[in-house]
Amino acid sequence: MNLSIVIVGLSVTSSWGNGHATTYRALIEGLARRGHQITFLERDVAWYREHRDLTKPSEWRVELYQSLKDVPRRFGKLIRDADLVIIGSYVPDGIAISEWITSQARGVTAFYDIDTPVTLARIDQGLDYLSAAMIPRFDLYLSFAGGPVPEMIEQRYGSPLARVLYCSADAGTYAPQQAQTKWALGYLGTYSEDRQPVLEQLLLSPARTLSSEQFAVAGAQYPDYIGWPDNVMRIEHLAPHQHPTFYAEQRFALNATRADMRALGFSPSVRLFEAAACGTPVISDRWPGIETIFEPTQEILLASTARDVIEILRDMPEERRRSIAERARRRVLTDHTADHRARQLETYYAEATARRRRKSARLPAGRPVQVAEL
Repeated sequence: MNLSIVIVGLSVTSSWGNGHATTYRALIEGLARRGHQITFLERDVAWYREHRDLTKPSEWRVELYQSLKDVPRRFGKLIRDADLVIIGSYVPDGIAISEWITSQARGVTAFYDIDTPVTLARIDQGLDYLSAAMIPRFDLYLSFAGGPVPEMIEQRYGSPLARVLYCSADAGTYAPQQAQTKWALGYLGTYSEDRQPVLEQLLLSPARTLSSEQFAVAGAQYPDYIGWPDNVMRIEHLAPHQHPTFYAEQRFALNATRADMRALGFSPSVRLFEAAACGTPVISDRWPGIETIFEPTQEILLASTARDVIEILRDMPEERRRSIAERARRRVLTDHTADHRARQLETYYAEATARRRRKSARLPAGRPVQVAEL
């Protein structure tokens, strides 16, 4: 089964302040290795243009467009003929593009919600990239949140088929590296106001107490008013190819979760899988469903307070630290690589295709449906 797949996403070319990039890259590389033909469509905006860190892919294509009108003008035939068309969350003019795609594409259409907890918390108040009315029009809703969430999307919003498609780690990129340990604890992530209290409690507060230890926070868009302890190194940005070395330089990596993701649960971040794949043990805040991803105390360490983190950093034997890291890495390689996600997507495509055939067989012939125009 070699599919023609079109993905319309926020940005795959730049990871600067954009957690979507490595998620898309991993999934697409996994799909390309399995023989699928993928084209990624991305709005050419100044922010990402100035911070691009994707080398030209050899097995798939990236096409940049300037405006909403470019989508049907330049890519109309590509989208109509594709076996699978996916549009992701936070795409500029996402609702208009979704309306056009779901009326034009002859293949399976899917919405890939890389921000499911945010979407579900705010969709009734209005979003720029998705409306509740659009959800039933997609053949498939790919949710970043698992557990009971896909069923809720089907029942509450009328999705004909909702399935979990977590992020992943590309095992070819994210692997253990040889490096000298620099930091007791490190964190990699863009600034988010609702995540900052977790970072404050689980990294900055321990850093103030353990003044002889070194810490690091890498990521863009942190405001100037944050009071960084002297023993916390700030790194403005690391390109994805630098991530494995950064993790190798830490004894532990912190996973800090946004408020909507903690509230909904079952929403692992891409950094969680990437750090574990690099063989760095992870200390995470607590949220419902984390035990379905990694086994607490055996594959991941959970912390609620600064004291929890301090005790781990100060008291954990090196042998146990290495054991936790190795078990977590095995879990990623067993369940959470890009190749796993590619196979899952193939399964969901087959489900959606079968459902469409059953539905088509039951429907009487009628007049052609009027299609939307951009």
